Amino acid sequence: MAALNSHLGVNFPRGFKSAGVYCGIKKPGLLDLALIVSETEASVAGVFTTNQVCAAPVRWSRQVVAGGRARAIIVNSGNANCLTGEQGERDAQRMAELVAKRLNCEPTQVVVASTGVIGVPLPMNAIESGVGLLFERLSDGDDRTTADAILTTDNASKRASLEVATPAGPVRLGAIAKGAGMIAPNMATMLAFITTDALIRPEHLHLCLKRVVDRTFNRITVDGDTSTNDMVVALANGASGVEVSGESLQAFEAGLYEVCEYLAKRIVKDGEGASRIFEVRVSGAVDDAAALQIARTIAESLLVKTAIHGGDPNWGRIIAAAGRAGVPIDVNRAELSLQGVLVFKNGQPADYDERALAEKMLTDEVTITLELHAGEGNARFWSSDLTAEYVKINAHYRT
Repeated sequence: MAALNSHLGVNFPRGFKSAGVYCGIKKPGLLDLALIVSETEASVAGVFTTNQVCAAPVRWSRQVVAGGRARAIIVNSGNANCLTGEQGERDAQRMAELVAKRLNCEPTQVVVASTGVIGVPLPMNAIESGVGLLFERLSDGDDRTTADAILTTDNASKRASLEVATPAGPVRLGAIAKGAGMIAPNMATMLAFITTDALIRPEHLHLCLKRVVDRTFNRITVDGDTSTNDMVVALANGASGVEVSGESLQAFEAGLYEVCEYLAKRIVKDGEGASRIFEVRVSGAVDDAAALQIARTIAESLLVKTAIHGGDPNWGRIIAAAGRAGVPIDVNRAELSLQGVLVFKNGQPADYDERALAEKMLTDEVTITLELHAGEGNARFWSSDLTAEYVKINAHYRT
């Protein structure tokens, strides 16, 4: 498998073009409308927010994915088109129709996504003119404008691409993502769009995507909020001529995991106000589900997040969070390490230099490792620290 590239995204696989433009949803100069197009009909798969209050584009795109085939994805930022009544439903469909007309395909083959402020009608006149501009600027070259156009409070665009060697031959994967706040499983205020030139059936693509999302985008948290607009959508157009099945499918999924893990960690690193990220590793649990529940509880703990921000090796907060995860643990068998330093064992503090450990925690990434010695279950979870800047950003999001 080739090295992952973070400087090219959805245009890396053969047979895809994209563009990003400013159409007037956000402040002048900020790109706010993006389009990804497959030159041929592609298999489509998607995973969507579990929030019962979901936006009109989520409902529309679920139907597109259910059909199994798609040609394009259109995305706007700055406006979520959520809780906008029947007009919001019509606007989501209209976005699909505008793209479908130019591609000479059915609107039901166009995925629609939106992200931004809730409860505000879409400026459809701006979007209609923006679609024309998108088609003028479609390119199979640098896709930075596409990645930039889907951002909201993000500090930077997020792209990844990878060539995967499979037994049947090489295939390419590319992806872009956005997300910085309202990040929590299952799904969050995040969007991710993946392209591949692999020839793969929709049902196989769906199974791969779901398994990978469960271990990547559903293993991150910034603030514990699950949003209304989240989706991860993949298009596979078969332009490589390499059919992915059997052992090749396993290799493909491994590559897909690498791309999605990279982007998931980038979302956490770009968390609103975040100064550092931390990874929680839980092993030796009774099973994987128990390990995941413990890891997530630690990762979402506000006290743990603030300790990470301060570089404070306050291991008591971590053990306390593990204890309230709703999973039986024997604290006398547990071992806890911070940055590779053992801090807790046999039900009591280990012998370590607290000042030296505090220095080791003042880095961009911190690792928490909890070994329970109760079974074979293990899980990883990624989170960001909690800062005053996060409060500042979200206290004035609309104003």
